[in-house]
Amino acid sequence: MYQETTRSIAVTVKPTYLEDQSEPEENRFVWAYHIRIENQGADTVQLLNRHWRITDSLGRTQEVRGAGVVGEQPVLAPGESYEYSSGTPLATPSGIMVGSYEMEAKGGDRFNVAIPAFSLDSPYEQSNVH
Repeated sequence: MYQETTRSIAVTVKPTYLEDQSEPEENRFVWAYHIRIENQGADTVQLLNRHWRITDSLGRTQEVRGAGVVGEQPVLAPGESYEYSSGTPLATPSGIMVGSYEMEAKGGDRFNVAIPAFSLDSPYEQSNVH
């Protein structure tokens, strides 16, 4: 698991390789990722937008921006959390994702919350021990 906290908003990510949806012989490797966003602060916040950078093992990067997550823009009061799952395909057997959420506090203050970088590793990736 990967975790990062920004301005009392903790983001935890757990990626999982999806063998049943992947087709290695077709250069299609698919991962799911489960995310938990927890408001550990004193202010109510709303997740407005997301931004992802997805990089495969050849260094090709795709950027994804959009409103909310999985069609929602959750509001988190102090102590509340929100969880969702999504996924991504890659043309290589490994990669990395990193991103941020744009949040808005109750008073209108907008700020970015870091999503920790996490690796996407399939059993088809050769690993080298140095």
